[in-house]
Amino acid sequence: MARDDSIQWNPENVKNFNFNTIKVLMVGGTGGLGRAIATNLHEKGADVTVVGQSFRDKEDSKLHFIKADLSLVKNCEKVASDLNKDGSTNRFTHFIFTTGIFASRNREVTGDGIERDMAISYLSRYTIMKGLEPHISKSFEVNGIKAKPRVFIMGFPGNNQSGNPDDMNAEPKDYGFIAAHMNTVAANEALVLHYAKETTSFNTFGLNPGLIKTNIRSNLTGTGFLARTMENVLSFFSQTPEDYASKVVPLLVTPDIEKNDGAMFDNKANGLLKSTNIDDRVEKFWENSAKLAKLGH
Repeated sequence: MARDDSIQWNPENVKNFNFNTIKVLMVGGTGGLGRAIATNLHEKGADVTVVGQSFRDKEDSKLHFIKADLSLVKNCEKVASDLNKDGSTNRFTHFIFTTGIFASRNREVTGDGIERDMAISYLSRYTIMKGLEPHISKSFEVNGIKAKPRVFIMGFPGNNQSGNPDDMNAEPKDYGFIAAHMNTVAANEALVLHYAKETTSFNTFGLNPGLIKTNIRSNLTGTGFLARTMENVLSFFSQTPEDYASKVVPLLVTPDIEKNDGAMFDNKANGLLKSTNIDDRVEKFWENSAKLAKLGH
């Protein structure tokens, strides 16, 4: 990964920001990084709606939960449709997508017949965003600047993974778990760049948290003794989800990135250069995402 030093922002600029003025949709906020970010935002006063399978926190007037299995296309479409119908979409100022897993050593598929990592870690985001996109309109104000609604897509952008948009379903004859997961990485970066290029009503950014101790790798490593040992070792060399959340939450609202639509940020919330050669594949990923989503109907 290479730093993009043209992107500069100062956390001090939002030290006194009133988080009560923002409303956040957190897709995948029931555990790991998503939960840490959602908790941080809620504690600061933001109104947060979490989408996921199992909610471990207590709902209140500013913390809400939508239960959904995001591995299935129709469920993702329903989440978007329901939010649009009740008017929630055009009241959200921020949309944060963190839900994701790692590809398993042996190819797994969802009930739609879609490779599980691609379905959960990418296609759910594509599907929900495609449904919400026409209704995203709520701006917010920070330090006297009117900011567009913001979409943040978490993955590993800037890793120079250009992926293979012609094999988004990781077909069995060529399956390899590393290649399958790197395809979801490239697809998510392409999603950021697509919206940055094609949409002017909101800004879209990529988040690369790096390796952080969560359960995201359990689909690959399992939950046994060796897996737990690996995660404990990893914890000595990486920040906690709460540490990462404390760095990224100011980024979510800073006025300094308002003109950096399509920018990527690393685990310290510093700017990242986009992956080499990803531009040539952005629209192919978009086109083939629509074809993949059709498997869910």
